[in-house]
Amino acid sequence: MKRVLVLTYYWPPAGGSGVQRWLKFVKYFREFGIEPIVFTVENPEYPILDLSLESDIPEGVEVIRQKIWEPNSFLKLFKGKRKESAGFLNPNPGFVGRWLQFIRANYFIPDARKFWIKPSVKKLTKYLQESQVDAIITTGPPHSVHLIGYALKQSLGVNWIADFRDPWTEIDYFHQLPLTKKSVAKHHELEQKVVKTADMVVVVGNTMKKNYEHFSSKIEVVTNGYDFNIKKGNVELDTEFSILHIGLLNADRNPQILWNLLIEFVEEANPILEDLKVRLVGKVDPSIVRYIEKNGLQSFVEFMDYKPHKEILKLQQSAQCLLLSVNNVPSAKGIVTGKLFEYLAVNRPILAIAPKDGDLASILHDTRAGFVVDFQAKEALRKNLLEMYVDYKKGTLHAQGRGVEQYHRKALTQKMVGLIEEIC
Repeated sequence: MKRVLVLTYYWPPAGGSGVQRWLKFVKYFREFGIEPIVFTVENPEYPILDLSLESDIPEGVEVIRQKIWEPNSFLKLFKGKRKESAGFLNPNPGFVGRWLQFIRANYFIPDARKFWIKPSVKKLTKYLQESQVDAIITTGPPHSVHLIGYALKQSLGVNWIADFRDPWTEIDYFHQLPLTKKSVAKHHELEQKVVKTADMVVVVGNTMKKNYEHFSSKIEVVTNGYDFNIKKGNVELDTEFSILHIGLLNADRNPQILWNLLIEFVEEANPILEDLKVRLVGKVDPSIVRYIEKNGLQSFVEFMDYKPHKEILKLQQSAQCLLLSVNNVPSAKGIVTGKLFEYLAVNRPILAIAPKDGDLASILHDTRAGFVVDFQAKEALRKNLLEMYVDYKKGTLHAQGRGVEQYHRKALTQKMVGLIEEIC
């Protein structure tokens, strides 16, 4: 059985999307002849905790931990008890917020976990010299983890896979950072160094693959996925024409054309409003809430707090339509949100607001699970939404859903194992 060392900052009890990918690979590795060892942080400050995820860790898996010093400890002196990142990425920060943004962006490259690199390299060098390991895998963000892999590759010649859950310089918020030209150049230099040196680079979408193929021919795609099985049987659908969105809805992800279309429906007294209910489950940016209220759409929109995962699944299965809104940013074509795969698994029609020539659109086209309209294509949205409403009235609104099983975490783990075997 091959032994593979996985280097990841996010590990249970961390919650959120960052922990899911490699927790699930580790969960299924042994079924395909891989014994995982996990290297992670000893004293993390995770923004989200989910103790339930610990049940997915296979019994007896070796977990190595290394302490980290994070500048957030220092920044708390300025933030007080606030949980926000001291104005970091805040579109309207105060003086202190702008100062902290600049320092964090330009003095903590590639990210605020950079102080974990040297002690981790030291600890893992000793471990790898004393223990048999066939390959190491680094996963980012944070991309400082890749620099640990780079150092180990340079000094020990280990077999190394660099896994990018999100891109580095093409990530959705990179253009918002107050970076100097020198800092931008440094990010690109480090990113290219990792991509060129790793024995293999794994990414989550085809756009990322095309971008990195400029620097290496060893780029492979393994998407994210889902890890549950839906029990077959009759599901009681919502009586309303419900459009459900799950998760964070920030300003970049605001489905603006949907609200504008609803305003037109109100002005023309469109019959769709007799049955329509848009449900937003999770945190919604205050600017979106204000826009909805300002335009008198409250009676058609329902805001709901986060729910336990079992309840979320029931909501998704019962919804007439699932809403997916991609961040309207320069890198939008490469964004494939993790909830897409859960949407696919529950097999309800998906309405996506995203680039029609992007990675997400390609997946929806291949699975026939829904339709995509561009950010400004309001008339296309009108056409598709009214067609879905007609099917809803007839009781024939269904998703065709084909080939979805390829996105189950077990199937994706088998694909990842094949890539490990290629470099070992």
